[in-house]
Amino acid sequence: MSDKVKNRWLIAACGVGIHLSIGSVYSWSVFTKPLMNEYGWSLSRVSWTFSIAILFLGLAAAFMGHFVEKHGPRKSGIISASFFGVGLLGSGLAINAESLTLLYVAYGVFGGIGLGIGYIAPVSTLVKWFPDRRGLATGLAIMGFGFASLIASPVINSLINLVGIAGTFYILGIVYLAIMLLSSSYLSPPPVGWKPKGYDESMEKRKHKPQDLSQLTANEASKTRRFWYLWLMLFINVTCGIAIISVASPMAQEIAGLSAAAAATMVGIMGLFNGLGRIGWASLSDYIGRPNVYTAFFAIQIVLFILLPITTASLLFQVSIFFILSCYGGGFASIPAYIGDLFGTKQLGAIHGYILTAWAAAGLVGPILVSWLRETTQSYTLTLYIFAAAFLVALVVSILIQADVKKLRQKNKERAAS
Repeated sequence: MSDKVKNRWLIAACGVGIHLSIGSVYSWSVFTKPLMNEYGWSLSRVSWTFSIAILFLGLAAAFMGHFVEKHGPRKSGIISASFFGVGLLGSGLAINAESLTLLYVAYGVFGGIGLGIGYIAPVSTLVKWFPDRRGLATGLAIMGFGFASLIASPVINSLINLVGIAGTFYILGIVYLAIMLLSSSYLSPPPVGWKPKGYDESMEKRKHKPQDLSQLTANEASKTRRFWYLWLMLFINVTCGIAIISVASPMAQEIAGLSAAAAATMVGIMGLFNGLGRIGWASLSDYIGRPNVYTAFFAIQIVLFILLPITTASLLFQVSIFFILSCYGGGFASIPAYIGDLFGTKQLGAIHGYILTAWAAAGLVGPILVSWLRETTQSYTLTLYIFAAAFLVALVVSILIQADVKKLRQKNKERAAS
């Protein structure tokens, strides 16, 4: 039996393959200017394509979570690859037809559905393969999503110059479809009752042993307070993070006096810290516990958002932004492991899907809020202070969730004793 068990590190690599493919959505801005220049479409009309994709990512993750649990990661990955591949190929057709509406449907709706299913498909499987290193495993896959734009952006830029916009979509569609189908074909959950070698011994030495507080279905989980605490924490972290990403360049120029070129370089490095934060914070959460990691996120960001408006030293300003981006990425990567701790792995994919509706909501709220506040107040100062206040709310919620966990643990102990 043991010689037939798949290699869990190869399973993790397949998860990274899927996330590196769908994470190319973060490179959408590379298409923006070429589309505006070639077809005369306005910035807001072109940007709607990205917003629709993120909206459908959240919706697909929420509605397809049960499908992922029922039919497994292999079938889910293949469906994700099909939607994402068709979305990119359809985007090429939309460009040939010069139809923005068709682009919304192809990239936004079809691509977005592929994104949502592909995002959650490997995650619950990896949590089951890595009971000893939940944070590391999910951090690895979700790191791929964060790092994808570092690889995809220069490639897309070169392809547009070589083969045009439509040709770029066709090439990306074929390449990502192949990578995702290949990655999905190896994905599968571990055999029932399987544990990694030395699991019991390594857990004895671990200060924060991953003991699941409960084994709940997605519908049962969504009726608990701690589910909504998690949802709110992710919503606040993502709203503020996405808002910073959307205005990082002009804000750096306004507050810290960076040149346009220096601000553009800073935006590129932000992608690196977004990815590093995913693997770094998620791995750390295996050792200090998920609740402590989230409390640290919020405490750090309260201080940084209060100090940012008066941080005129360019290096210090950039370091602060990089720290914020690491917390933003780490919030995404630590959530699946946190869900496993609180609700078990019975329907982790479905619960993760429900929680990701916070991302869809934040993707719409964050950029709109920061743009509106900037236009109304002619400054980023009030915006940053509002975000600091939001993180104070998140910190309180993080403390409340810890209190809830303690109560539940005590109940579990009493139940076991009786």
